[in-house]
Amino acid sequence: MEKKNIDWGNIGFGYVQTDYRYVSTFKDGAWDEGGLTTDANIVMNECACVLQYSQSCFEGMKAYTTEDGKIVCFRPDLNAARMVESAQRLKMPAFPEEKFLEAIRQVVKANAAWVPPYGSGASLYLRPYMFGWDSIIGVKPANVYQFRVFATPVGPYFKGGVKPLTVRISDFDRAAPRGTGHVKAGLNYAMSLYAIVDAHEKGYDENIYLDSATRTHIEETGGANIIFIKGNTLVTPKSSTILPSITRRSIVHVAKEYLGMEVEERDVSLAEIDQFEECGLCGTAAVISPVGTIDDHGRLIHYAGFGPKIQKLYDTLTGIQMGRIEAPEGWIMEIE
Repeated sequence: MEKKNIDWGNIGFGYVQTDYRYVSTFKDGAWDEGGLTTDANIVMNECACVLQYSQSCFEGMKAYTTEDGKIVCFRPDLNAARMVESAQRLKMPAFPEEKFLEAIRQVVKANAAWVPPYGSGASLYLRPYMFGWDSIIGVKPANVYQFRVFATPVGPYFKGGVKPLTVRISDFDRAAPRGTGHVKAGLNYAMSLYAIVDAHEKGYDENIYLDSATRTHIEETGGANIIFIKGNTLVTPKSSTILPSITRRSIVHVAKEYLGMEVEERDVSLAEIDQFEECGLCGTAAVISPVGTIDDHGRLIHYAGFGPKIQKLYDTLTGIQMGRIEAPEGWIMEIE
């Protein structure tokens, strides 16, 4: 299929309307058949539950063109399972995992011309999301829901591409114990908007949030998990309020099984972050972005940026995604 006439190397990370998206509606206790539509707009009542009480959840994933020209998705089954968990926590009906995967196949296949070519550094970002659709004025869950998937071609998540980031320890909290920090709810991201705008205005790329209970341990950023490197050991924070990143889980596997590294998933205290040699932010959008400096209220901690371990993790993970390195069984879904 002929690709769209786009400057793939300079598209940035933003929304570009593509040709098709998937829509399914839950009503009267069941999901309908669902299917593709060319209409990118959503019409709902002014009192829709999502507008009044933010009842929504979403996922983020990508489709790639591999070295041998195939179009693939990376571990979409984990996105499907995580969305079920998010929906359950928000009292929304779970969208069946097999239907989720079929929706992804349909959207990617229908928008194949929008999947960036191999070697461009770009990908087709996929956004599955679900929201309460009908009119609700009392505080309660909706009765009618929509599940949708749209696609948009994207470049690097951070401006300027992959370069060492400068981040700060935030004075704001992202999530509370026994709250919703572990699910991918839209409201969690709304809560981080003030902090990220403030960070950007002060010259930082991102915020690092501490645990809200004691404010002594590292958690994550507004849009990515954190990894640290010391010697041959990868250390990643463990907390019940951290979103379980699919990219982080994949990095842990790559570190253990491909690179022979030791892995520690544990509490990471703010006091010890100057003992690590490398630091990175990881997620679907960013993959792995190296951290050059953490500013802890004037205490500057410097890291190797794209140090040898972060570089090797990045090269191995992207190699698996792009088909240059053999993937573990079940990690790659080829779009027929």
